[in-house]
Amino acid sequence: MSVSDVTSSDKSVSAESLVERLAALETRLEALEESQPDDKVAIVVFSGDLDKVLAAFVIATGAAALGQEVSMFFTFWGLSVLKKKSSLADKNVFEKAMAVMSPGNSEQLPVSQMNYFGVGAKMLRKMMKDKNVSSLEEMIAMAKEMDVKLLACEMSRDVMGVSDEELMDGLEPAGVASFLGESLRSRTNLFI
Repeated sequence: MSVSDVTSSDKSVSAESLVERLAALETRLEALEESQPDDKVAIVVFSGDLDKVLAAFVIATGAAALGQEVSMFFTFWGLSVLKKKSSLADKNVFEKAMAVMSPGNSEQLPVSQMNYFGVGAKMLRKMMKDKNVSSLEEMIAMAKEMDVKLLACEMSRDVMGVSDEELMDGLEPAGVASFLGESLRSRTNLFI
């Protein structure tokens, strides 16, 4: 049947039907547009290894330089990156043991392979310096300047006995729900 074969009553019904279908499509399109992720990057930093943390900060600062909003959620071993000092005050025996066995700050992080009692980390830092690559501490400062959100996991802090005084300034305490709120709206999610 061609368009010219349609009667005038059929045309009005067809026009009404088309308007309804168009409205339904517009509603679906709006919902799809709203459900699209934002230009955000969400990174879980679980590792306390220098090389892995360096990679996380390279990605974070790179994404921030491209105009993306970046959130880094530091949990368990990753909390060592955010420490400015370690303290044994007001800790129970297990928390003290954890503090003694964990790196006291970012400068004490081991490398994931070939650490050899800290020699591997020293070698990597020297090689980076020789090649004019920013240190981890410089990357942390750069990330802060670029408004990268540094989120310290509250549950991990509680379990490991990490106090506010041990952590660097400018951090946001966050639970997993806060981070998931960031993550669900992010185009890129990484676990390091």
